[in-house]
Amino acid sequence: MTRNVGIDISKETLDVHRTDDGAHAQFQNDSMGRRALFRWIGDKVALVVFEATGAYHRGLEVDLADASVPFAKVNPKQARRFAQAIGKLAKTDRVDAAMLAKMGAVLDLSPQTPATSELHDMRELLAARRALIKDQTAARTRLATAAVGSVQTILRRRLRQIVKDIDQIDDALRNLSSLDVTFARKVAILASIPGIGQLTAITLLIDMPEIGGIDNKQAASLAGLAPVSQSSGKWQGKERIQGGRAQLRKALYMPALVATRVNPDMARKYNQLINAGKEKKVALTAIMRKLLVMANALLRGNRMWTETRP
Repeated sequence: MTRNVGIDISKETLDVHRTDDGAHAQFQNDSMGRRALFRWIGDKVALVVFEATGAYHRGLEVDLADASVPFAKVNPKQARRFAQAIGKLAKTDRVDAAMLAKMGAVLDLSPQTPATSELHDMRELLAARRALIKDQTAARTRLATAAVGSVQTILRRRLRQIVKDIDQIDDALRNLSSLDVTFARKVAILASIPGIGQLTAITLLIDMPEIGGIDNKQAASLAGLAPVSQSSGKWQGKERIQGGRAQLRKALYMPALVATRVNPDMARKYNQLINAGKEKKVALTAIMRKLLVMANALLRGNRMWTETRP
């Protein structure tokens, strides 16, 4: 019988379930615990399935890749919906581990390509950058309403420090992206598209490492930019986007806005949609999707953007 393994990850522990014999075990989420975990699951594993949990799953993912153990990292929302679909309403670490193992078997999930150590570092840097942007927005809002001089001084000092921290992270992202020749080439291809700068290109590759290796429909779907039909019987609802990676859409918003002004193809398409009576936000969403599809096609063909198509 095929052995699939489900792992529920928490800060302190790893709850593990094997499908072939239904066995369950718990290990510490540290290097020693993960070594014991590998001995327990054996060397005949078809797939290890776990949820993306930010910093808590990084050590496990790296160790699985180093040991050449096939794994699939799934979206927690999709895992919960799978559990509801099979009637598992209870939610405990042990139940979730068994559910993840079953999910891998039933959905026949494919093993993922392990991320490089540089990509892991860039993900952490990008998360820190986004947190700083939120802090910057909050500090500016407080400064706009602050009446006490000492509070204003503190907030201005905080804003100057945030700018320095963001610049430091940006430099680190550029340096890391240049260490991998393949990654650097992808950054150069994306940055050749009018409207996409170097940092946006790096962000897109971090948020969607699959880009360039999937078809255009999959790329749009992963970003949540593919229109979803709403119809039943004779009723026909409006198509709308939903799901996907919200951070990726945020990263594409400003490049799409700039592209409507500096990219001839995008400007033409945007004006065409506006003239057809589409709302500006609908037209801009279409440009975001078109920009992502173009980026995916260029990366797949390993070629730079040119105004005149070959």
